[in-house]
Amino acid sequence: MSNAFIYRMPAGIAGDVTRRESAVVEAQLLDASSNVATVFGIPLTMTSGKLQKITGSQTIYGFLVRPYPTQGLTNEALGTATPSLVLPCSVLRKGYMTVHCASGTPAKDGAVYVNTSTGLIQTTSSTAIIVPNCYFMGTGDANGFVEISFGIGL
Repeated sequence: MSNAFIYRMPAGIAGDVTRRESAVVEAQLLDASSNVATVFGIPLTMTSGKLQKITGSQTIYGFLVRPYPTQGLTNEALGTATPSLVLPCSVLRKGYMTVHCASGTPAKDGAVYVNTSTGLIQTTSSTAIIVPNCYFMGTGDANGFVEISFGIGL
């Protein structure tokens, strides 16, 4: 059976807010013309009143939240949904979230970096910038999903 968890249950789905009682989430619009965010759970920057994927040493505004429940225009597999570029999106300004760590091995209290060329999360600073006030909350699962804290204590 494909839904049996033998060793460890998956850590979550990228963009899911965890520990909702402490989350600060707000509605914003994505920029559909430049540096488009194509996946949930990535850090974003605010440019001219709209959110864009990180491409350099910009200030991190928040993380793109996966909306739930939602009705997409197409049938997409769980964890592969793409953000709508015409509807308002939710942005985690402070709280906990599941993200996908694209490279490296996350460790508890480890620094979170964002790759400036892809906009994805990683654990090292080779082609990335550090996300201020953001830490891994533990180790990732076999697919690289891990919980982070962002802006806690501010």
